[in-house]
Amino acid sequence: MADVVRMDSDDVEDVEEIWQRFVPSAELRRIDPTRFAFHWRSATLADVAIIRYTLSAGVHSCIRPEDQLFACRVVSRDGWVRTRQKLIAPGMPWATDGAQVEAQWDDTAEVSALAFDRVRAQELARLITGDDLLSLRLTGLEPRNPAAARYWVRAFEYLLPAGMATDDDEILEAGLARHALVTTLSCFASTYLDAISRVRDGAAVQTVRRAVTFIDDNANRPITIDDVAAAAHISTRGLQYAFRRSLETTPTEYLRRVRLDGAHRDLRIGASRDTVAIIARRWGFGNASRFAALYRETYGRTPRETLVGE
Repeated sequence: MADVVRMDSDDVEDVEEIWQRFVPSAELRRIDPTRFAFHWRSATLADVAIIRYTLSAGVHSCIRPEDQLFACRVVSRDGWVRTRQKLIAPGMPWATDGAQVEAQWDDTAEVSALAFDRVRAQELARLITGDDLLSLRLTGLEPRNPAAARYWVRAFEYLLPAGMATDDDEILEAGLARHALVTTLSCFASTYLDAISRVRDGAAVQTVRRAVTFIDDNANRPITIDDVAAAAHISTRGLQYAFRRSLETTPTEYLRRVRLDGAHRDLRIGASRDTVAIIARRWGFGNASRFAALYRETYGRTPRETLVGE
């Protein structure tokens, strides 16, 4: 069941109390209550808290999560966010599962954050990747690239209102929590991405094996690459990508090579009375001149020279 919290406060103590509730590692090192105003909105779903607040005050805070994976964005005209090694670009999302991050501003800041239970996040990441030994951790504090940063921001703008309006629908809540985690783990460098890459490589190998078997068994028939893709249970574009990744060639090039090999075998046998043209057509080469050129390029001699044993 979603836990939705709305708070508008002018009491400084409310800030630290609610921070400790949602982000236990948060530490308020300094707060100047001059012009103080605090507005908090959050929705806690299945093992993730989706948080947005604005805080008008002079603030210096610190976070170093132990049991959480925490992704955040601080927008302020006069503030900064930094780790112990570097400053984070203004308005840039960042994420940590242990590294200390500090933030400071003197006027007003808007903060957007996702706080995941680390154990449950690892369980879900293992379920998604199929890697039961995955040790989930972030390997980069900043987004992988500017597109990833923009995507995380857009995703958050969807997640908060959606999370606050699930009406206790457990299926919707679980879906939103999954979306929040996958978005974060995809936008920031993580061991999750490494596991996904391994899974995709394995899937590509299986796809290529099915396609290769189909081509080998049917190369003498008038099949197309669309037929091969259908037999391999993948889109034509996906098949092309899988071949490039696994074999460094294309399905079209592989099919042509299998057909050339078939024609080469028939020409070498030479026991039948078939002509070069008949053998070429049998293996899907309707243009005799093109077939002859491909054959010579591949085998270093003409089809006729192979047929008559010259």
